[in-house]
Amino acid sequence: MTDIFYKFRQASDFWYLTGLQEPHSALVLVKNPSSPEGYTSTLFLRPKHPHEELWQGPRTGVDHAKDLFDVDAVLDISEFPTFLRTACLTSPQTEVYASNAPGDSPAPSTKAFKRRRTWSNYLGKATGDLLKGVATYDSVMMEVPANRLSPLAPKLTQMRAVKSEAEQRVMKKAGDVSGNAHAKTMRFTKPGQSEGALAAHFEYLCALEGAQRPAYVPVVASGPNALTIHYTTNDQIMRDGELVLMDAGCEMNGYASDISRTWPVNGTFTSPQRDLYSAVLATLKACTAMCTESAGVTMYDIHRRSSDMLLRELKQLGGFASSNLTQKDLDRLYPHFVTHGVGIDLHESSDGRSRSLQDGMVITIEPGLYVPPDSAFPKAFHNIGIRLEDEVLVKKDHFIRLSANAPLEIEDVEGTCQGLLGVGPY
Repeated sequence: MTDIFYKFRQASDFWYLTGLQEPHSALVLVKNPSSPEGYTSTLFLRPKHPHEELWQGPRTGVDHAKDLFDVDAVLDISEFPTFLRTACLTSPQTEVYASNAPGDSPAPSTKAFKRRRTWSNYLGKATGDLLKGVATYDSVMMEVPANRLSPLAPKLTQMRAVKSEAEQRVMKKAGDVSGNAHAKTMRFTKPGQSEGALAAHFEYLCALEGAQRPAYVPVVASGPNALTIHYTTNDQIMRDGELVLMDAGCEMNGYASDISRTWPVNGTFTSPQRDLYSAVLATLKACTAMCTESAGVTMYDIHRRSSDMLLRELKQLGGFASSNLTQKDLDRLYPHFVTHGVGIDLHESSDGRSRSLQDGMVITIEPGLYVPPDSAFPKAFHNIGIRLEDEVLVKKDHFIRLSANAPLEIEDVEGTCQGLLGVGPY
């Protein structure tokens, strides 16, 4: 319905370049060798409007945005079409890098972009009567020769992969808040509760600490629900003797956190649960140890290590040890990739999986095992799903676990659940 309001979230690349949290805005960077930065920046946004601000909240306006956002010039958004045409079409040698509309694709390929998936649909709907002659956007992009038009996203993906010191501090805060919320939610858990109660509790705790929103819809999967990787129904009653897998994180000042933990609903692991948990934990530790620039590894290297480790660990477990487990079997038990980048987006582009890790990157390490009720696997492990996910800041010769506040060792998990470590539910 058109009269329902939704909380605004800025397009990630635009937020990265500007820090502006207002809709109906645009940024143009024009190469300028005489400028200290090598380019001239022009920001376009809505002018002040007392009546609309009465209903929708304050706007920055044109007058004060230049200093606030450290750009060379600020213009009314209504001037964007004319400016864009001049910037893109005045010189036949001009190379144009442009963003697709939010929602088209998380990382548009050059091929898709050059099929002219331009801005008209998005901007036409979003701006309504605010911008007249919205067809200008389409016409400008259509007039730029294909050999001079490229998607901006791949360039920004490379830049965003390595976090600045300021970004690292924000992500550390997001990880601390989410990790604490995981610990307190462990203590909050008891048989007979709904999965949704845990999701609500986690989000409440994060909001109390200043998080603006959840980074994603949380996964709270008890018992066999944990076999579904992205289970978000979160409506089952948790039973005594089951595990609950929670994959949840908050967004803090524009940056996501991403943490998964698995714990016993009644506070104590059964022997099969403990064995499977130990296998996943050993794999997590081995893969995390690879997360340094000096190791010279890629995400693919880490994933191969996770598969090798899980297969080796399983072959040492009772039941699995005599089952002649193969890589094909493991693919059923462990169907997802072990890592992805995290930042402004929960899942930063996967294009960098073959790129060696660099100081300043933030990635997840998230091995898991999900045992279906299939005679190919030992019955004692049926319907157990375990994922352990840490968020890791890569440094030159060491790593930092941004998710360290979330209990991980079996003794710490049980102690937290049982209230033995001084962690309360609130």
